[in-house]
Amino acid sequence: MKLPDPPLLVITDRRLARRPLPSLIEEILGAGARWIMVREKDLPEDELTSLVRALLEPARRVGAFVVVNARASVAAACGADGVHLPQGFPVAEARSIVGPGRWVGVSTHNLEEALRAAEEGADYITLSPIFPPTSKPGYGPPLGLETLREVARAVSIPVIALGGITPENARACREAGAAGIAVLGSVMAAEDPGAMVRAYLSAWGK
Repeated sequence: MKLPDPPLLVITDRRLARRPLPSLIEEILGAGARWIMVREKDLPEDELTSLVRALLEPARRVGAFVVVNARASVAAACGADGVHLPQGFPVAEARSIVGPGRWVGVSTHNLEEALRAAEEGADYITLSPIFPPTSKPGYGPPLGLETLREVARAVSIPVIALGGITPENARACREAGAAGIAVLGSVMAAEDPGAMVRAYLSAWGK
């Protein structure tokens, strides 16, 4: 797949956000973000569907991409750009739900999971946690840049570095082979989300 440009994946969490998500997303799109993952696991399907549609509207205006975490049926119903799967959900099943031309990404946490996701036909993977995460603790010890480098060399699909990514270490992830970076709390909880996005893009080299 051709990744969004820039390859910064912003993952939502409305509980961390300091304002309603549609307003926050408009701001970060204005700052240059072009890839959003809607990750609101606790929402009922109808509320999640409404939220995704509300976020798709400003995203479409600037040519940005929106994927839905875990719920392929919502992604399909909304016409989102794809679905991002947790471990254990078959890629082929998700692809049959979202239909052709939509992305299927997979969360991975080690080389074995990365290889399996690539073999099953995932379009991209996230690999986490690269560094100690601030917003999602409890996911095991950080993998570090060496594991990121190993995984990026081992699979032929894009690897998106996730977990503890900051503007200070984003470039190191790129140099280790990451095709992009994913962030959550650092943008969602920021007093100035747009400025934080610009800092990531500058660090990445956009």
